[in-house]
Amino acid sequence: MKRFYSIIENKIKDALNKCNYNVEDVMINDSNRPDLGEYQYNGIMHLAKIYHKNPIEIASTVVNVLKEDNFFCDVNVAGPGFINLSISNDVLIEFTNKDNYEYPKNNKLIFFDYGGANVAKSLHVGHLRSANIGEALKRLCEYLGYKTISDTHLGDWGRPLGLVIYELSLRNPDWPFFQSDYQGEYPKVEITSELLEEVYPYASSKAKENEEYLKMAQSMTKRLQNKEKGIYDLWLQIMEVSKKDIKNIYDRLNAKFDLYKGESNAEDYVPELLRYLDKLNIVEESEGAKVINVKEDSDTKEMPPMLLLKSDGGLLYSTTELATLYDRIKNYKPDEIWYVADKRQELHFTQVFRAAYKANIAKNEKLVFAGFGTMNSKDGKPFKTRDGGVMRLIDLLDSVKNECLRRLNPEIKDNRDEIADKLAIATLKYADMLPSRETDYNFDLEKFCDLDGKTGPYIVYSTIRMKSLLNKVVDANISYSKLKLIVNEYDKALILSLNKFDRILNNAFNDKSLNAITDYLYELSTNFNRFYTECHVLNESDKEKQESWAYLTSIVYKINKILLNILAIDIPDRM
Repeated sequence: MKRFYSIIENKIKDALNKCNYNVEDVMINDSNRPDLGEYQYNGIMHLAKIYHKNPIEIASTVVNVLKEDNFFCDVNVAGPGFINLSISNDVLIEFTNKDNYEYPKNNKLIFFDYGGANVAKSLHVGHLRSANIGEALKRLCEYLGYKTISDTHLGDWGRPLGLVIYELSLRNPDWPFFQSDYQGEYPKVEITSELLEEVYPYASSKAKENEEYLKMAQSMTKRLQNKEKGIYDLWLQIMEVSKKDIKNIYDRLNAKFDLYKGESNAEDYVPELLRYLDKLNIVEESEGAKVINVKEDSDTKEMPPMLLLKSDGGLLYSTTELATLYDRIKNYKPDEIWYVADKRQELHFTQVFRAAYKANIAKNEKLVFAGFGTMNSKDGKPFKTRDGGVMRLIDLLDSVKNECLRRLNPEIKDNRDEIADKLAIATLKYADMLPSRETDYNFDLEKFCDLDGKTGPYIVYSTIRMKSLLNKVVDANISYSKLKLIVNEYDKALILSLNKFDRILNNAFNDKSLNAITDYLYELSTNFNRFYTECHVLNESDKEKQESWAYLTSIVYKINKILLNILAIDIPDRM
């Protein structure tokens, strides 16, 4: 893998060492003064403080060394000691022609937990970011050479299921699931996603108003968790319907999970986990409940203990979370586990992670919480339906799809629905990953469906344009195999953008955020569109220019495809 920035940084480091200035790390930045240089090194002022010298004097000495290297066409000092650098065209041409954007495979396994759907209710807009960010981070790691396993970790074992089953028992008391003396196999009953969508909100609302109803639902939850005959069998039928519905929506979002496990699977490991924890003597009693103290001396704010068991012996979300972690480390042996969830769950995951390390469940394994902000409507308020309820994710998808369909080129007669669906997913995903992961943002339907600006449709359209140009190059029998020369500021800007590829991907990996990639896609696409306008590949009479520009188009098209695939965005043939 070619790492352009690292090469420049190593050359600066070597020059500093040659001038007897010892540094461990050198970091260059893209210059905000292109008239002075393409890149800038700002570390001289720090060295001046260490060595008690004039920064201009240090910078000038280092620049004199760098000028001896044909890698650079210009090196100069500006301001109080900034070193500006420009790369020679010969180096840029050679580097571009290497066309090596692949990463070697490694044996490191990263386990991903994202999605987090609750089987008792429909996926809503709050599930969008987890699916989008989690899937893209997983694909990024795979591209960088890591092995991955992904699990949606369904919420299938808690109170929401107790509410649904209890309400079904009131509506259908004659169902054999609720008859203790029933013998034989249980029949298939008519459980539909539409029924579940109606039952859960009704039962949830009623439980808030009626304490007795809530107690009965809690009792039903415990019966389920005890795998009581009949109740557990009905739960299996509910799971079959709900998981199919959930998977269909995740498939539409291009979110592909290796595992569809849930809290119910963790139940199998709870007894083993509790026995293990008891031997360690780290479980304490608090008001009848069992807890693990996870407070550390370095804490600057209150850190409550992790609740392990309720006073009545009932399981908690943190119990099944720790049991799930126990299962994953024991059976999958990951090097890292990344949890992609709402940032408001940070306390929960901090408690679970600390408990895991304290109990030596996790030892060398790195546990990462990648929390994200909320997606709100255009006015900055949470997405709601007209009657005030939480908007279903499928309804949001359909509304974006309809807007894309409305804007689709009317000359396209075939596959309009499929194209609109791909554009809708591109619109949602690009908008969702454009802000930094932890940032809340407002989704503006008209703005993010626009063909202009930082939008999914703009990036997709630019990529289609690249492909179309390459198809025309083939039709015109124009051959190309490498970049032969750099002609003007437009092809050079595109080349300089391409050289950022490695740094962008590694920044995204380190930050666990995709905004560096979405910004980079916009930069590449914008520079390509300027290049496309000014550099007429098909009509160029100079064969070296024509071949160079065609080759450059092929490289930027390849990179756009790689990046869009990481974001799980499909590219339609036209729009």
